[in-house]
Amino acid sequence: MKFKELESKGLNKKYNVTIAATDFANAIDKKLEEIAKNAKLPGFRAGKAPKSMITQKYRSSILGEVLDDMIRDATNQLMAETKIRPAMTPDIKLEKFEDGKDIDFIVETDILPEITLGDFSKISLTKYVAKVPEEEVEKAVKYMAESRRETVKVEDDREAQKGDIVVIDFVGSIDGNEFEGGKGNAYPLELGSGSFIPGYEDQLVGHKAGETVEVKVTFPKEYHAANLAGKDAVFITTIKELRTKKEAEVNDELAKAMGAKDVADMKAKIEARIAEDYDATSRIKLKRDLLDALDKEYKFEVPQKLIDAEYTAIEKQYKDAKAQGRLDEEDKKRNEKDILAEYKEIALRRVKLGLLLSEIGSSAKLTLTSEDINNALIAEAKRYPGQEQAVFNYYMKNKNALESLRAPAFEEKIVDHILGLAKITEKEVSVAELYNFSDNAPKAK
Repeated sequence: MKFKELESKGLNKKYNVTIAATDFANAIDKKLEEIAKNAKLPGFRAGKAPKSMITQKYRSSILGEVLDDMIRDATNQLMAETKIRPAMTPDIKLEKFEDGKDIDFIVETDILPEITLGDFSKISLTKYVAKVPEEEVEKAVKYMAESRRETVKVEDDREAQKGDIVVIDFVGSIDGNEFEGGKGNAYPLELGSGSFIPGYEDQLVGHKAGETVEVKVTFPKEYHAANLAGKDAVFITTIKELRTKKEAEVNDELAKAMGAKDVADMKAKIEARIAEDYDATSRIKLKRDLLDALDKEYKFEVPQKLIDAEYTAIEKQYKDAKAQGRLDEEDKKRNEKDILAEYKEIALRRVKLGLLLSEIGSSAKLTLTSEDINNALIAEAKRYPGQEQAVFNYYMKNKNALESLRAPAFEEKIVDHILGLAKITEKEVSVAELYNFSDNAPKAK
């Protein structure tokens, strides 16, 4: 194999590579010899057919396979001899391929930049922290108590009012015809909850247990069942019973139901969970500030093809969201040209920081351990309160999903490494300031 550099523009390299005709012919002969060992041709035992017949039968069919193998091997040899690190799979263009003649092809690739790392101890960052206000704990306790309130039957002969639970039987019809899914028995409906079709609950307010009410409503135009959307319906509704919620009680019984020993223990656990959320938010802001500092500090050329690939992925996400009506309200108001221009800057930043973090991880000889993966899995499960076991089971049964945690887990390990070297000062802020991610967020006091 011989090669010659044709072009070098920044991180883009282009080479002409030549594979000698004799090397290719030898590779063909070697492949045919392998085939001949087991080939069965009429009139000959396996492996005993003449070479000329093996060549005649199989040579044309193996040319492409051998050519691909030799081009791949020659490309790898080129990378090794030139000591270049391709950013992506190189582009290959076959220039000349004639039987019995040398093979010429072009290899073009973007290479990874050389990054000189600095002294991370010179990086100064502020870590924003917030104490858990007592009222936040009390609010959480109250919510938990409210969510577990029991209901009791209203013994008084009074009319239903908002906040009551009416136990109802109902039958719905459109133009006098009952429709599927429009019937229910002993259904507990909280008046004012908005869980039924708009207007339905309001028409039950003021009626007593034992009464039958003809409720007239119109299904919303965007209703999930297309056959009902926008149509007028009548529900013959019988109020079988009127119930009301008991006062919410915060006691040791509630605490035990929530997995705590008593009220004090429950409040301590709630405070610890809220503190974890605050710590996670503080970490997000600290990481963002670190990446901003790295982005500002390091200047190096970034492979264009990596930027293009990242931008294409971001653009696809945007266009998919737009087609499905899932754009953020702010993006809906903005000019698409401006949004896409911003995405190009985001793509550049992501690739640049990705390369930099990778270089830092490599330089520090960081590796992922099973403990790192376990921690990443625990963090992922915590994002779904009450469904932790289901999340664990999903990842344990899905190797690809578990593998997808490796890249972000390694990134966090690299960030931890840098933060361990950087100069970090803690600043206490309010909860509102901690959760303010805008560029003009108030400074820590």
